[in-house]
Amino acid sequence: MAFGMISYRNNALSQTEPLSIILPEASLGKGPFPVLYLLHGMGDDHTTWMRMTRIESYVRSLPLIVVMPMTQWRSMYVDAVNGPKAATAIAQDLVDFIDSRFNTRAERGYRAICGLSMGGYGAFHLALSYPDRFGAAVSHSGVLLYGHVNVYELPNDDEGARMKAIIERTTGPTPKGGPADLFAVAESLPLDRRPALRFDCGTEDFLIEHNRAFHRHLESIGYDHEYQEHPGTHCWDYWDEHIKESIDFFVRKLGWLTS
Repeated sequence: MAFGMISYRNNALSQTEPLSIILPEASLGKGPFPVLYLLHGMGDDHTTWMRMTRIESYVRSLPLIVVMPMTQWRSMYVDAVNGPKAATAIAQDLVDFIDSRFNTRAERGYRAICGLSMGGYGAFHLALSYPDRFGAAVSHSGVLLYGHVNVYELPNDDEGARMKAIIERTTGPTPKGGPADLFAVAESLPLDRRPALRFDCGTEDFLIEHNRAFHRHLESIGYDHEYQEHPGTHCWDYWDEHIKESIDFFVRKLGWLTS
């Protein structure tokens, strides 16, 4: 299989952006291929999944393109009120670029998105906000309460101050109920537009309550999904282990190997 890094022009950001990409083995055919978009977390970049996990070996036998884009630190993958349009940059411009340059199956059922931590939130935000583009999404250890909390609800400590700064820059002080609120967006989607969702979190992860709260919410609104908790913390050993389950989920839910 082939691995490479590409620089491309992203119109939403008005700048050149890098990405990493894994292309299928030649023995798996000429396509068209489904695409998995794999998002990094806060403080990482488009190379981190390749450097910190065995993602290349996990997809070696699959007729699948894996795209690992870059986003700005603390962008949260949203179209910021005072900053970059990070959601548009990926869900529209990046997807259009990949479909125009590679032999992809350019349909929602052949696109999936996955991420960890900030990227876990981002994967759900993009899939729920662009349900005509993504058929399924997975979040590992996601910051899933982001957008569901207004700044005045945050604790008066250092962590609360950091989150307040991020929220005010990206969504404004009162994002609850708006386009960045996963709880509100999931509830607003009709049944026939809901992407398949799976998420997991380590039981010792500081974000475990974010994930439990979103799981309870999806149950309450009748949104079919898969949720699991495993021993583990907010670390690469955990994500390297459970990305394999995400790949299996996409293959199973979207029928990539049978259609």
